[in-house]
Amino acid sequence: METPYIVARVQTAPISVAEAEASVADPSHGGVACFLGVVRDTSHGKRVTKLEYQAYESMAQKEIERICQEIVTEMGQVRLCAIHRFGMLAVGEVAVVCVASSPHRDEAFRACRLLIDRIKERVPIWKREYGPDGSAWQGWEDARCTH
Repeated sequence: METPYIVARVQTAPISVAEAEASVADPSHGGVACFLGVVRDTSHGKRVTKLEYQAYESMAQKEIERICQEIVTEMGQVRLCAIHRFGMLAVGEVAVVCVASSPHRDEAFRACRLLIDRIKERVPIWKREYGPDGSAWQGWEDARCTH
């Protein structure tokens, strides 16, 4: 979804942070906050060589749009950009970017934090970590394997 105040996408292509920041520019907004989620080389004490994100693409897209709209409705004068990648990502690549602008910094920081927190909580995107010992999905348990 792209409106004058919201950009919300899931994509396989690399994320341009500069384009994300430019998408929230407004001459009346003096505060811009940006969060980058970057693939790191360790997780839970184990080496990570790459990540795979899988998404229920249409649902993920709609949920990110819904989250952005909620925050705009709650906060008023904010502009938001949220882009999440899926597919295979190497260490150091940007997996998610959240950018918020508002007339003042406090609102920009708050909107950016709400955006990433709600995306992590609600958007159907799953992460698989790869390393020397193989691969494992993160953040969920298969109900067939628990007691």
